[in-house]
Amino acid sequence: MDLSLTQEHEMVAKMVRDFAEKEVAPVIKEHDREQKHIPWIFKRLGELGILGICLPVKLGGAGMDYISLGLACEELERVDTSLRVILSVHVGLNSLALFQWGNEEQKEKYLIPQATGVKIATYALTEPGAGSDAAGIRTTAKRRGDMYILNGEKMWISLADVADQFLILAKTGPEKRHKGMTAFIVERDFPGVTTGTIHGKLGVRAGNTGFIALQDAEVPIANRLGEEGEGFTIAMSALDNGRYTVAAGATGLIRACLEASCKYAQVRETFGKKIAEHQLVQEMMGKMARDYDIARLLWLRAGWLKNMGRRNTRETSQAKWFATDASFAAANDAVQIHGAYGYSDEYDVERYLRNSKGAVIYEGTSQIHTLMQAGYALGQRQDRPLRCELPAYDPEVWQG
Repeated sequence: MDLSLTQEHEMVAKMVRDFAEKEVAPVIKEHDREQKHIPWIFKRLGELGILGICLPVKLGGAGMDYISLGLACEELERVDTSLRVILSVHVGLNSLALFQWGNEEQKEKYLIPQATGVKIATYALTEPGAGSDAAGIRTTAKRRGDMYILNGEKMWISLADVADQFLILAKTGPEKRHKGMTAFIVERDFPGVTTGTIHGKLGVRAGNTGFIALQDAEVPIANRLGEEGEGFTIAMSALDNGRYTVAAGATGLIRACLEASCKYAQVRETFGKKIAEHQLVQEMMGKMARDYDIARLLWLRAGWLKNMGRRNTRETSQAKWFATDASFAAANDAVQIHGAYGYSDEYDVERYLRNSKGAVIYEGTSQIHTLMQAGYALGQRQDRPLRCELPAYDPEVWQG
């Protein structure tokens, strides 16, 4: 296993870092305070090729590998979590699911516009009464001629009020629990589809989060992703990709907390010396440095497995679990190091702490990942082959 970065990887990381620092960092605090997303952000991410970073050139992508996606997520969340969330839902949960499970017609119609940023996409599994219990969703899809009629409501959906296309999970066989779930590609303009924005969130305030209401929404059979009853498998495989982006992003947040803490600790003085000289402050920063390296190695391992075309559910779960818990701890310590100033939005660490809390909840709570890892350790859980696996990275094919 080789986890060293190539020159291309370094160039990708620098490109995304420069964009985030120069174009987003100066305005992010304002948008966070106003609880509004940056209106031009999607266009710029599309222009830079970030929205199709790990998709083949023939599908509108940049032809880079899955580690490049992780590097982009790390650099984006280092500035603000709302930037990484865009990649998580647009690329990780939606586009890669279409890449893995879609037919050629679906890829041409939906994936190419998404990879180039012409269309923005998201993923809708969570409902008012269903989150960790994914099989408990109540949205239904009933076949009527050459259409499916969808009814239900999705909640806590990132980009709900700005996305053009949604990957929606619904029950075609409600009595079958997870075996009765089916996935659909739903366009905003389909009859019966409405969306709205949720206000008053603790964190990720510069990102849009909302609901999707489906009232006799008409979806063509051609927009079914995979087969009937295959939705749960599709949803879980999509989460392997989404959780990977969350893990890489949370790693960037740890780095942001460490950088901010080191900078502040070397100028703030108490008891006649810089607080960087106090051992208990050093202890907090030492843990951040340790956790950053661990988190990065974990997501890089998952990215390497993706590049090899190997299943990585256990490794990605472990990376997401560790990185998000560690980022929450790092942000908490960063606020502590900043003292009273850390409690104010004058410093970025206040926003880091608010943003870090969401990631230990969405895409599998820390408790769910604890149970998953215990299941693997006890031999009670194993990964079975999928009908459609995520393609391994092949530079000749990707860039051809």
